[in-house]
Amino acid sequence: MMEESLPVCINKGMEHEEHTDNPLYGRKVMSFVRRSARLDDRLQRAWDTYGGRYLLKIAAGEGSLSVADGFLLDDSYVEQAWGRRAPLVVEIGTGQGENVVAAAAADPDRNYLALEVYDPGVAHTLLLAGKRDLANLRVAQVNAPEMLAACAPGAIDEVWTYFPDPWPKMRHHKRRIVQPELASSVAAALRDGGVWRIATDIDDYALHVHEVMDGRDDFVNEGAEKLANGEPGGVSVSLATEHVGKGNADEAATLPHADFAESERFAGRVLTNFEKKGLAAGRTIHDFTYRKA
Repeated sequence: MMEESLPVCINKGMEHEEHTDNPLYGRKVMSFVRRSARLDDRLQRAWDTYGGRYLLKIAAGEGSLSVADGFLLDDSYVEQAWGRRAPLVVEIGTGQGENVVAAAAADPDRNYLALEVYDPGVAHTLLLAGKRDLANLRVAQVNAPEMLAACAPGAIDEVWTYFPDPWPKMRHHKRRIVQPELASSVAAALRDGGVWRIATDIDDYALHVHEVMDGRDDFVNEGAEKLANGEPGGVSVSLATEHVGKGNADEAATLPHADFAESERFAGRVLTNFEKKGLAAGRTIHDFTYRKA
C-alpha cells in the first residue's frame, strides 16, 4: 500500500485521449446481452395491469431497445410523462426495482425514472410501483447510454448506477457500462452540481470506475474532496493497481496496491437482496459520488 497517496487518480487526463482509445467508439459495444425470459403469470399480470401507467413508450419500435430517433427528454417531456416538473433521478439498471421503488416512495417530491432492459426486471418494477400506487415513477425499457444521450442539458438531478454487471472476464471489461462516453453523456444531462452515484461489490470494477472518472475535469470525486478537507463522508480504500479477470482474480492480493478515495454508503440506497449476497460473500462495497463540476 502506498502511504500518503490519497487520492490516487489513474490515467489522469483520460478525457483528452483520442476517440479511438474508447472501446465504445466505432461500434456499439453493449453492456448487456439480450436475453428473452418468459414471464410467469404473476409478472405478466403486472405488466398488463401497470404497463400502461408506468412504462414510457420511447423505444424505436416493438421489441427494440434503441431510443426512437428525435426523442428528447427535456422539461416539457417530463411534465407530459409525469404530470409535473420536479427534480428527476434516473437509475441505470434497476434489476428487480427494489431500490428505485423504495426511493420514489420515500421521496415524493422528486420524479424517478427506472431504466432496465430485461423483461422480468421491468415487470417486477411495475409490480412494486403499482402495489404502492406511486405517482412519481416511470420505467423505460431502453439502452441506458442512448437514453442519457437523448437528454436535454441539465434535465437530470441525479443518476444512479448500482451494482452493474461486472463482466469479470478480462476480454469483456470493455462491456462495462461505466465508460468515458457514458460519463460525458451523464455530465451533459446533469444539472450543475448534480451527481452520479455508483456502487459495486467488485474490487476490479472499483478500479475501473476510478480509471474512467477520477481524471475527468467535468466531475469532482466528492469522497476525495471530503477527505482532503477533513470532512466526514469520504473513505480511503486500498485497491490493486492492475486489473484482474475471472481466471486470475485470486492474484489481486499479490499485486501492487494504492489508496483511493471513495464515499460513504449513500443513505438513500436500500439494502437489496443482491447487496446482501455480496456482503455475505465477504465482498467490499464501494460507493462513489461524482458531482458535476
